Amino acid sequence: MSAISGADTAPGDSVRSLSGGPMSTISNPLGAGGASATSVPRSRTDAGERPASGEAGRRSRPAWARQWSALLWVAPGFGMYAVFVLYPMFQSVQYSFYHWDGIGTATPAGLDNWKALVTRAELLQSVVHAFVLILFYTVLPVGLGLVAATLIRELKPGPFNTVARVVLFIPQVLPLVAAGIAWTWMYSSDGLVNQILRAFGLGSQTRAWLGDFTFALPAVGVIGVWVMLGFCTVLMLAGIGKIDPSLYEAARLDGAGRFREFFAVTLPGLRQELVVCTTFTMIAALASFDVIQISTQGGPGYQTMVPGVEIYRLTFLQQQVGQASALAVFLAVLVLVVIWPIQRLGRKK
Repeated sequence: MSAISGADTAPGDSVRSLSGGPMSTISNPLGAGGASATSVPRSRTDAGERPASGEAGRRSRPAWARQWSALLWVAPGFGMYAVFVLYPMFQSVQYSFYHWDGIGTATPAGLDNWKALVTRAELLQSVVHAFVLILFYTVLPVGLGLVAATLIRELKPGPFNTVARVVLFIPQVLPLVAAGIAWTWMYSSDGLVNQILRAFGLGSQTRAWLGDFTFALPAVGVIGVWVMLGFCTVLMLAGIGKIDPSLYEAARLDGAGRFREFFAVTLPGLRQELVVCTTFTMIAALASFDVIQISTQGGPGYQTMVPGVEIYRLTFLQQQVGQASALAVFLAVLVLVVIWPIQRLGRKK
């Protein structure tokens, strides 16, 4: 701000701002005939005042106010989670101790529904089938995905490399219902699988694969391999891409071959990707429903029955809501027990 001109100021007097606010002053040595002096505003810090900025205001808020502010941001999401996940889970646990058809009055069942999980052969068999599917949903896709990702990595960038990635990942994009329908057609008596066998002179090996008591479960497992292979391959490719190329160069300088390079460099570098793949595919195996419901509905007999399909049948076809709730809670706990060691292994350095 400009000050009063020197003509109105006596020699040696200090010049102040018109506003009269805090401002440093410069005396006018030229007196009345000199040029006007210009005042230099002082900062609020020089005057001993702290700026009331937004940051300072936030810092001055008490701890309890900041905590409540954080809770307000979390509350909507937690409310939705509580309504659609926690409350139904609590109800399932409650229903597992009752006999209820879903409509009438529920009667206490004690531990009968839980005892049936180990005494009824069809319920126990469904859990065993889920563990068998781990071989097809987890072991084979992860192993084949590693091999496929390693081979694709060796390919030069080009059309073939891109087509290979797309073809492998297409099953992961398709709905599982569509995959189940397509494979049901291919497994039929006149389907593509039997046509290929006849073309190679193996007509005696043709059969209705999904209706065979021996081959129905492995046939469903092959669908799981086909669906999960693309996901595992793409995830492994992403993991290989982040491995430092100098590690491969160092391994080659040390005389390491392809296999030694794979086990010494590639496999350790894919630890986190292996954990994610194993977790995802193992949950898919234990909680499988779509493909089996569309292709076999648990048949023939109970040869492809899994907990997910059994829960559906107990609830909507047999009206045994209490028994279905017990099996659902048991399946959830089983998934957590199986996945927990894998997650622990992935956190170790």
